[in-house]
Amino acid sequence: MNRRLLLTAGLGGLVSACATNPPPTGAGQPRYGVAPGEPAPGAAPPPGYSRDELVAAGSNFLGVTAEAVGGAIERVARDQGQEATAYIAGEEASGAIGVGLRYGRGLLYMKGGQAPTEVFWQGPSIGWDWGGNAARVFTLAYGLHFPDAIFRRYPGVEGSAYLVGGLGVNYQAADGIVLAPIRAGVGLRLGASVGYLAYSRQRNLVPF
Repeated sequence: MNRRLLLTAGLGGLVSACATNPPPTGAGQPRYGVAPGEPAPGAAPPPGYSRDELVAAGSNFLGVTAEAVGGAIERVARDQGQEATAYIAGEEASGAIGVGLRYGRGLLYMKGGQAPTEVFWQGPSIGWDWGGNAARVFTLAYGLHFPDAIFRRYPGVEGSAYLVGGLGVNYQAADGIVLAPIRAGVGLRLGASVGYLAYSRQRNLVPF
């Protein structure tokens, strides 16, 4: 009988303590159902880059006129219908004899005063593609809200390749994130093949 009374009293005390001190919400709770590139539910998305910011950065990095970069950026912005949340400034080299390989390295910039993140990319391609080239690449990122979300494989979007003001543009997409690399001087190589690029924290010599 005494044991039963003690058990009842203990359970009553536990229920009372839980009611008085409920478990915390928000911080420390798992974020179920949130995609890697998306902000937490109810959180304001990070600010995007304005057209003028991207034109200035792209023109300085690629070494071309603001008019040429502005035309490419406006075309991409019109297709995406939103502001770019990040961009990558880097360099790459590629070569192909029917089957091609592409390797690149750059820095990922996001607003908010955080330091840029070093990014590598590599990937295969196949198609009517011969020769080799090296180019600077200014990649616009849409739907990318956290630096770590960049590290994955991005297939090319079929039919997205085009030239604007002498700059080559195409789209890569995965899990709600769209990347739009703008390359200087790639010529006809841009639309001659299909493939994917894998973005990683370190250089991978094997692109597959």
